[in-house]
Amino acid sequence: MPRLALVVDDSMLIRHTVCRFLEERGFSVESASHGLDALNILERFRPDLIVTDLQMPRMDGGELIRTVRTRPQLAAVPIIVLTAQKDSAPQNHQVAYVIYKDIGIVEQLDAALAAIHL
Repeated sequence: MPRLALVVDDSMLIRHTVCRFLEERGFSVESASHGLDALNILERFRPDLIVTDLQMPRMDGGELIRTVRTRPQLAAVPIIVLTAQKDSAPQNHQVAYVIYKDIGIVEQLDAALAAIHL
């Protein structure tokens, strides 16, 4: 059975890059362009991994993460954050890994999957 991932980013290019990366590593992937779409998907889809941008319209990644962490069935799902700015990365333990968009996303994704054992 394939592992499941949810990718949330308002950039179509980033979404495509991350989705393709995960699919090439055996994941079945759903994607959303903002947090509200992601929450709707999470009503019917229980991922093994969530990858989300922080800065998005309608519902940002921080609010999405806080909401996910309040749901018992999703509380333990590893979350990888994508961010464009190092100073905007979350400074808490709600996320498993932080990836910076400006340098080698694929290499960082490889490192993140290895670090969280997926």
